[in-house]
Amino acid sequence: MKVLMFGWEYPPHVYGGLATANYGITEGLHAQGDLDITLCLPKPWGDEDRRAANIVAMNSVPIAWRDVEYEYVKSRIGHVMSPDYYYRLRDNIYADFNYMHVNDLGCMEFAGGYPSNLHEEINNYSIIAGVVARTEEFDIIHAHDWLTYPAGIHAKLVSGKPLCIHVHATDFDRSRGKVNPTVYSIEKNGMDNADCIMCVSELTRQTVINQYHQDPRKCFTVHNAVYPLKQEYDEIQRPDHTGKEKVVTFLGRITMQKGPEYFVEAASMVLHRTRNVRFCMAGSGDMMNAMIQLAAERGIADRFHFPGFMRGKQVYECLKDSDVYVMPSVSEPFGISPLEAMQCGTPSIISKQSGCAEILNNCIKVDYWDIHAMADAIYSICANDSLFNYLKEEGKREVDQITWEKVGLWIRELYERTLGWR
Repeated sequence: MKVLMFGWEYPPHVYGGLATANYGITEGLHAQGDLDITLCLPKPWGDEDRRAANIVAMNSVPIAWRDVEYEYVKSRIGHVMSPDYYYRLRDNIYADFNYMHVNDLGCMEFAGGYPSNLHEEINNYSIIAGVVARTEEFDIIHAHDWLTYPAGIHAKLVSGKPLCIHVHATDFDRSRGKVNPTVYSIEKNGMDNADCIMCVSELTRQTVINQYHQDPRKCFTVHNAVYPLKQEYDEIQRPDHTGKEKVVTFLGRITMQKGPEYFVEAASMVLHRTRNVRFCMAGSGDMMNAMIQLAAERGIADRFHFPGFMRGKQVYECLKDSDVYVMPSVSEPFGISPLEAMQCGTPSIISKQSGCAEILNNCIKVDYWDIHAMADAIYSICANDSLFNYLKEEGKREVDQITWEKVGLWIRELYERTLGWR
């Protein structure tokens, strides 16, 4: 089976959870041995792991015909894409896009990530998808999140192949209900045109059905997973904090959706009971300054640390250095970070309003707004060695069974159902 997949970010260039999920899904599908995946990305850098998928650099796909020498093409894009593939794509340009802002190779540039002109880049990406869809041979299309839905729709119109979309989040999650009408319309158009809708949790599936008015028969829950720790991360030693200060960590975007203020308020309550705990709020976001201010107002700034955005090995060093991981999200479609924490042997507290709460048992679940319960849970794990050890051992054992290979098998079955092969 051949899959044409549209993504937006991919390790090692991680801007959020979407990159981690896209990588895990691709690896899980590749592990089956007989799936051929072509993954389109706006601006790959050339250092991505390409074992699981053939990566197409959308900023190197010509949409306007240019007469250029092979060696020049190679010098310009050879680090991310084959010059031979460039010429194949050039022969499948289906309209005159010279009126658009293209470079000397006839390609459109992308900033990468989430720039201020994001909607323009989403539209440009969808135009380029038409050229790729006319060049590639594939059985099914898989588009990840709203950023790539227009590309998926265009590829479907060009090829006539069925479209699966993967809902990693909706604007209802990101905005606490204050939905951006432009984003909502892109999301709904993607869902309306999809033949199969994969949702990262039942929570998200119900949002898709009720808020976007989709047929439940084409909506399926596909929970996320974690991939095994790399050896260099697995070898990171957990420090022994017995009789020492405990460390409690929040790691993620410091923004409204993630509920950082509830973490600070719970921390304040814990620190009224003991001063033998330090709190770490790792990440960046539009509420970071407000959280620094709130910690100062509560008189706990001397117990609070804001190390900023972390990636790669830093994340796992932070998780292994922690005695408790807390994810107080107001609305979390899934939430991979608690799985990563439990994988590191770090007891986790998660909000009941998160998708991962549907599949995790060996952690503590609280309502995001119940700072009393959150504070009690943090204090109990820090003060009770037996509880800490139980959650550490059983949590790791549970998460080690939640693999991307199992997710890949389920996605494959959904592909085959959508294609009418079963």
